[in-house]
Formats: sequence, structure tokens, C-alpha cells
Amino acid sequence: MAFEDGEKPSVDGMEKGEAVDGSCPIAKAKVPVWPLIMVLRVLAFCATVTATVVMALNKQTNTIVVATVGNTPISGTFTAKFQQTPAFVFFVIANAIASLHNLSFLLVVGWFGEKLYTKGFGLLITVSDMVMVGLVASGAAAAAFMAELGKNGNSEARWVKICDNFDSFCNHAEDALIASFTGIGLLMALNVLSTIRLYRIPAHG
Repeated sequence: MAFEDGEKPSVDGMEKGEAVDGSCPIAKAKVPVWPLIMVLRVLAFCATVTATVVMALNKQTNTIVVATVGNTPISGTFTAKFQQTPAFVFFVIANAIASLHNLSFLLVVGWFGEKLYTKGFGLLITVSDMVMVGLVASGAAAAAFMAELGKNGNSEARWVKICDNFDSFCNHAEDALIASFTGIGLLMALNVLSTIRLYRIPAHG
């Protein structure tokens, strides 16, 4: 036996004398995490800004026949805009906040560099990124529900669909949702890399 020969026993197939610790192999891998964090930050900023601008500028005016008296159609002019739907307003606010968050980070890092990512401040950044994921996801989910309602309506509640009459408005809303959900995916990936980067910071950092 190893004890009888005076040798150190092996643990789980490891070489004799090899140190055993609880470090995460992914976090210790020599992967350039910081450049990936910056690239994802820029892409997430672009995605949420696109979602904000597209939805905020979404507006369509259309003339619709609302009734027919005899053989005479009665028409009305209606305007669809995002301010009429609280879910769309929340969507714009949520994506705008996330955009400002990422822009602020990029400006601060551009001034101070990677050294800003200390143990305490790095934790604050990671937590704030998690908050942004929840905020943007909730706004996108609320807007997606209203977009589905506008596209297909709800026969049980007798809510008629509007996308047949406001196709441009619905298409722009769909584009904004795609951009927002893309931003959510990028923010989630950013959270993973930020956590790995935070794990790599020495205890004295």
C-alpha cells in the first residue's frame, strides 16, 4: 500500500504529490475573458438600443371602414403607437435603462481600463448585469404578450386582432422584440463571463 511504502496516496486518479484544491477549472483556464466581455457588452448595447428606438418610433395611421349605412361606408382614421399600450411603454423603458447601463459601463471602462474590475466593484457590475437581464426579460415578455394579442386577438374575451389593419406597426414591434430577446441572450452570456472574470480576481484585488 502507499501508506506502507511512505508514498502519498493518489486521489481520484491524480498523480502522487499533485495538489488538490477546489478551484474551478473553467475559471482557471487561460481564456481571454475580458475581450469577450467587452465585445458582448457592445453587442448587448446595440441590441437594446435598437429595440428601444424601433419601438419608440413605432407609429402607423390608417383609415378603416368602421360601419356601412346602406351602401355608404363610414370610415375613420386611427393611429396606432406604442404609448397606447402600457406593456410597450414598459418595454421601451426597460431596454432604455439596459442601454444606459451598458453605455455607462463602456464609458467608465474606457476611462479607467480593466483595473476598474476590482473584487468589490466587479461584484457590483455582475449583480447589476443580472438585474438588467430580469428587467429586459420582463419588458420583452410583456410586450410579446401584447404583440401576440394584437396579431391573433382573443375570441373568448372578444378582443379583435389589429395587425390586419396595422401591419407596419406590428412588423416594427416584432423587429423590436427580436432585438430585445437577442439582447437578453447577450446579457445572459455576459453574466456568465463576468462571473468567471470575478472568480479569477485575486483575494487582495
